[in-house]
Amino acid sequence: MSAVPPPARLSLAPALLDLQAPIRARLNRVPEEMWRIVRADAPIIESVNAHLTGTKGKMFRPTVLLLASSLEDAPQERAVSMAAVTELIHLASVVHDDSVDHSPLRRGKPTINALFSHQVAVIAGDYLYTRALAELAAVGDLELLRVLTGAASAMTLGELRQLASFDALEFTEADYWLLVQAKTASLLGAAAEVGALCGAPRFRQEMARFGVLLGMAFQVADDLLDYTGNETVTGKPSGNDLKEHKVTLPLIAAMTTMSRAQRARVEALFAAPVPGDAEITDVVTIVHECGGIDFARRKGEEFAAEAESALVGVPASEARSALIDALGYVMDRRS
Repeated sequence: MSAVPPPARLSLAPALLDLQAPIRARLNRVPEEMWRIVRADAPIIESVNAHLTGTKGKMFRPTVLLLASSLEDAPQERAVSMAAVTELIHLASVVHDDSVDHSPLRRGKPTINALFSHQVAVIAGDYLYTRALAELAAVGDLELLRVLTGAASAMTLGELRQLASFDALEFTEADYWLLVQAKTASLLGAAAEVGALCGAPRFRQEMARFGVLLGMAFQVADDLLDYTGNETVTGKPSGNDLKEHKVTLPLIAAMTTMSRAQRARVEALFAAPVPGDAEITDVVTIVHECGGIDFARRKGEEFAAEAESALVGVPASEARSALIDALGYVMDRRS
């Protein structure tokens, strides 16, 4: 990856609502499409769906898809359904991740496994996946099916590789990039590519590349929040990854410059079944002192700059400007 200096606009942090403005009317239809796709005459499914409806996220992946479909001002009607399918695939992965991690909360709200059981969470995630695939099959476009099922497969393999990593502190930077590519960037790349296929097909390759690079920047920024975020803003405690013994880029980078004593304190945290707040604060401080935060931020900005370069051949439009604004939102967001 080339060290491209981040463009000045990355510091502007456009609000998500502002960058969604060009596709607001269609984006507002996505939740209704999602629940149409997963609706079922079964009390347990209705209960799960009701909870998921109340925990709807920021709709970032549908936003990227709908903006990509609008690059030539000719978005197809099916783009809304594809945005719903993409968000369902994301939601299924979240439900499964929370179950695997035994997480009781997601952005301050109870998870499916906490409200029901881990068994229900696994089956509910499967149901979301299968309903999304059924909707893709109904559309009948093999290219859309290929792109989105490819992303879903990559996400699953990424999770399996993560579970197979036994010694967390042996997790390398190369391992980290492979995981981010699989679990985050693959679906954002698919969302952007599918969007192009639903309105601007000549920019399919550019949007696929843009989406993957956006996804890489997105995950780096998300991992930074664990070391820099505030619980009242992010909806999760700062240091939550450390509580769960997860190694992300800030820690990986910091470990290359740690003293032996600092490394021993990190190892003590990872040896503790349930690390305390004092231990977490100590390791967060070490990561700051050893340059892990600055390193990760630079990497995220490089990915964002490369993502913007992927749009060079795309003509100016409101949708293109909003996609560039999405890079600023990703890098400077606080939640």
